Amino acid sequence: MAIRDVRRHRMTLGEKLGQVSWGLVLVLSMVAGVGFAMLYSAAGGNLSPWALPQMGRFATGLCVLVVVALIDVRFWHRHAYTLYGVSVVLLAIVDAIGIIGMGAQRWLDLYVIQIQPSEIAKIAIVLALARYFHGLTAEDAQRFWPLLPPVGMVLLPAALVMKQPDLGTAVMLLAAGACVFFAAGVRLRYFAIAGALALAVLPLGWGMMHDYQRDRVLTYLDPERDPLGAGYHILQSKIALGSGGVFGRGYLEGTQSHLSFLPEKQTDFIFTMLAEEFGLVGAVALLGLYALILLYGLAIGLRASSQFGRLTAVGLTGIFFLYVCINVAMVTGLVPVVGVPLPLVSYGGTSMMTLLFGFGVMASVHVHRDVPVPRRPGHGPD
Repeated sequence: MAIRDVRRHRMTLGEKLGQVSWGLVLVLSMVAGVGFAMLYSAAGGNLSPWALPQMGRFATGLCVLVVVALIDVRFWHRHAYTLYGVSVVLLAIVDAIGIIGMGAQRWLDLYVIQIQPSEIAKIAIVLALARYFHGLTAEDAQRFWPLLPPVGMVLLPAALVMKQPDLGTAVMLLAAGACVFFAAGVRLRYFAIAGALALAVLPLGWGMMHDYQRDRVLTYLDPERDPLGAGYHILQSKIALGSGGVFGRGYLEGTQSHLSFLPEKQTDFIFTMLAEEFGLVGAVALLGLYALILLYGLAIGLRASSQFGRLTAVGLTGIFFLYVCINVAMVTGLVPVVGVPLPLVSYGGTSMMTLLFGFGVMASVHVHRDVPVPRRPGHGPD
């Protein structure tokens, strides 16, 4: 074992704290600050009911991030399958006794708090896939039969989430799995086969969709088919985006949001409200901060010495990227409205805490980037 590895193994608490990517924490705090400002605006210039609770959640989430970052990355490798199993059990419990809200059964009431297990599943599936591929050789990752177990690991929680029903989260689980598969070196032809199979089952999938899901797809294709019903959200969003212009109408001066034309302004359509008040310049500035976070995540993955660390960092970065892309594409009419929040900006508890936990795991990969993670018995350390 290299001398540097021994030193990394024996880092003191102070040394670990010094290795935390504080630049990443700063950028995350800047994005969250944008969220606080927009939630304050959404409430008409009041900290309640959204901005103040969001501040408390973010402060708690930052503490979680730092604590998780200090935990040895081998702990996450050792318990990856356990976390995955717990998330699948929670999803099954949701399908049985979960709380129904806004037409979907997605939450569990723990009396003290309510949690959304599908958010936990996003992190769990990345960790489980990273551990699985970490135990394979590069040659095994390019063969067909070794890919069947991880495909099943992705499809099981996705199917449970679809049953809730939550099409947007199910798509994110599939896409997060695809990110890890790609980073693990799976052959592109297998992605092509998966894409062809997805297209082949589209007619069957259309028949299995709920009526409101079909309405979302049809509204995406023609928003003006029902301007006061299914198409109302996206039409109002486009009006708000256009009215912001280059520099925006000004903070607290958005007409679509403050006159209540823009629905769900504190959650799904908060990016629209930001673009109305701060214009194209404000929207691009926020996207620039998101791009910086993505670069941090990819850099952490590239610097990790273990395959588990690399795949974990890339997979978690991929989830964050999907959050941003789907939300922005949704409010601009590029994809159907699927209820995906804007990370660290939209109001919400489970989503923010899960994201910050994920960034904590990513920070753990960075802090312990030189720690060798064991492979399968007989394979030795990575």
